[in-house]
Amino acid sequence: MYKTYPKKRYQLTIEFLKKHISTEEIILDLGVENPLSEIMIQEGYNVENTKGEDLDQDQTVLKNSKATVVTAFEILEHLLSPYQVLKSVRAQQLVVSVPLSLWFSKAYKSKTDLWDRHYHEFEDWQLDWLLEKTGWTIIDRKKWTHPVKKFGFRPLLRLFTPRYYIVYARRSDT
Repeated sequence: MYKTYPKKRYQLTIEFLKKHISTEEIILDLGVENPLSEIMIQEGYNVENTKGEDLDQDQTVLKNSKATVVTAFEILEHLLSPYQVLKSVRAQQLVVSVPLSLWFSKAYKSKTDLWDRHYHEFEDWQLDWLLEKTGWTIIDRKKWTHPVKKFGFRPLLRLFTPRYYIVYARRSDT
């Protein structure tokens, strides 16, 4: 078991996951294997990741999955059509986190990686509405900040401005 986590958001994400999801559940984690999915496995979760499919184009993995829970940690902001992806999920439980839109910082865009871009950076109400429109009922939610070890106006704002938003939801249209 991990006693420390490499990032604050990993620790808070795992705490939120443990609050709502049993290790008996089968999880489909959207996105390729990553440090957070590895931590989930170390914490005793049964996790399968998607394989890098373009989920905007093909939701087959979502429709065919036998998972009881889908997790989407910092993935929806990279999609052009998160509506279609969320609508295609067959699991009855969902844990999703997104970076929040910050008025003092533009949406993230990698200069070297064409896929590492944020098409959406949500406000909390936008994610809530998207989940509601795609058949999910929000059970719990949490926000947290993301301070950086730099000096300046924006780093100061990051001390108290929430950057991440996580939601636990259950399918409401069944």
